[in-house]
Amino acid sequence: MAIIIDEKTRVLVQGVTGNQGAFHTGQMVNFGSRVVAGTSPGRRGQEVQGVPVYETVEEAVEKHGANASIVFVPAPFAKDAAFEAIDAGIKVLVMVPEHIPVQDAMEIMAVAGGKGVTVIGPNTFGIISPGKCKMGIMPNHIYKPGPVGVVARSGTLSYEIAFTLSNADLGQTTVLGMGGDRVIGTNFVDALKRFEADPETKAVVMVGEIGGSAEEEASEFIKQMKKPVVAYLAGKSAPPGKRMGHAGAIIERGRGTFESKVKALTAAGASVADLPWQVADLVKQRLG
Repeated sequence: MAIIIDEKTRVLVQGVTGNQGAFHTGQMVNFGSRVVAGTSPGRRGQEVQGVPVYETVEEAVEKHGANASIVFVPAPFAKDAAFEAIDAGIKVLVMVPEHIPVQDAMEIMAVAGGKGVTVIGPNTFGIISPGKCKMGIMPNHIYKPGPVGVVARSGTLSYEIAFTLSNADLGQTTVLGMGGDRVIGTNFVDALKRFEADPETKAVVMVGEIGGSAEEEASEFIKQMKKPVVAYLAGKSAPPGKRMGHAGAIIERGRGTFESKVKALTAAGASVADLPWQVADLVKQRLG
């Protein structure tokens, strides 16, 4: 199994005619995702990578049964795009854009939560279930099906770690990008709960970073997990007092330091890798 998306997911692309939307639609189609429709104002009747374009999400849902949407519209219009998708009955919403205003993100999460919609992002590389479905901007060739679930704050680091896992014959059930903004939808705990409940996921990899308290909060759930967890944290060598990385990577009142995260995760029973390429070896050790 996979979490959140699988081979039955019917994908809609909002902003399908833009440069990023068009390119990544082609990549998702090539991966084997069921991309059934796209939307772009004023472009009804066109096709992008063989995908029909509609004026509204409601049309795409009505004609093609789309149940998941990936958003490639500019940040100032992302809230309206999200609300349109939610109102049309979309149940999985992947928000790729960065620089979405915090207030907009808060409103999106409030509305989505009230309608039972799973939001991934904003500022995310997306989600991929190898061999089944991809909704995102990650490179196709580095993933393979297997028993490891991955949840990450960093896109490029997750690519590197997924590639090392694949090369070690440790494929993935699902790889999920939480997004780097301060206000996000699906977080570490949400993903860990889903992976813990998924019978095909045998181990979980967390890719975190300094700043915020997401990893410390996740460590509380890890204490009750039956499946092994391996973590890698970016930012060990970051100079103190310097703003770095994502909007969510902020150290406040002593919380969110590299040391505090490692301590919390280790105490919870997770194995913490010093370097990204050590993750695969630690997963093999934990799987026995």
